[in-house]
Amino acid sequence: MPCISIKILVISPIILGACILTLSLVPVQGLIRGLPSSSKIRHNWYTLTSLIIFFIAGYLFYAFELWRGTCRFSDLIVSVVFFLGACFVLLVNYLSHQTARGIRRITLLEQENITDATMGVHNRRYFEQRLKEEFDRARRYKLPLSLLLIDIDNFKQINDTSGHLAGDMVLKHLGRLLVASVRDTDIITRYGGDEICIIATHTNGATALELAKRVCSLVEKSAVTGEDGQEEIHTTVSIGVASLAPGLTEAAELVDRADKALYRSKNDGKNRIAVYLPPSPGGETNLCSTDQPCF
Repeated sequence: MPCISIKILVISPIILGACILTLSLVPVQGLIRGLPSSSKIRHNWYTLTSLIIFFIAGYLFYAFELWRGTCRFSDLIVSVVFFLGACFVLLVNYLSHQTARGIRRITLLEQENITDATMGVHNRRYFEQRLKEEFDRARRYKLPLSLLLIDIDNFKQINDTSGHLAGDMVLKHLGRLLVASVRDTDIITRYGGDEICIIATHTNGATALELAKRVCSLVEKSAVTGEDGQEEIHTTVSIGVASLAPGLTEAAELVDRADKALYRSKNDGKNRIAVYLPPSPGGETNLCSTDQPCF
């Protein structure tokens, strides 16, 4: 076989391998775009990109040296190894990209499954799951746990006078306000309708009451701009607070106590807080609003 033909036969897999390595940069860039800018993994993928570019340059340099020198048919084995190595890199990068996309898709679906679309906080399903987990953990390790049940005052009137879109805007505003005012460890959920629950982990009754007061004050001082961009919708909230106490064996009992406290706060005139206190020695239920000394 003429020397030129052997050179073409030997060099072709190397050139093709360099092209495949170049193609393998596409899924790598897709992976990088999907990672946070400060992520260490992103920097690792940048390093891999540099290595691939280095290999591309090495492939081309080796092909150039083969073209300048004398090729033997046995050099084809090395060329095929180069080609298969490039295919391996492309396959690994492609599968990594597809796997990352699949994980992101599953994560997004899971997040949507536990998130209330209107308020942007967790939904009732997530509330029931997490409350049971936190309740069991608090009982097992004797940790404080409190529950705040929040109801938007006169929400039906807002819907009737300003429209349901305005009502949705109030819910979104309240969701953002709550997220900004509680700790990262607190769990905010839409309990149903215009009711929101906050699971305050590692929080005793006194601290939960302070949190409730802060929420009440923030909501009262804030306003939502109406659909026309001019009308300001002011609203307030009523809050029922209950804390884990000896004798509670089910998470539902804690919810029931917070619900009773919320009912009291609304009956006392709204825009206030009621706290469920442990039953007295006589077995009577104790409920107090913030107009009365609590704790």
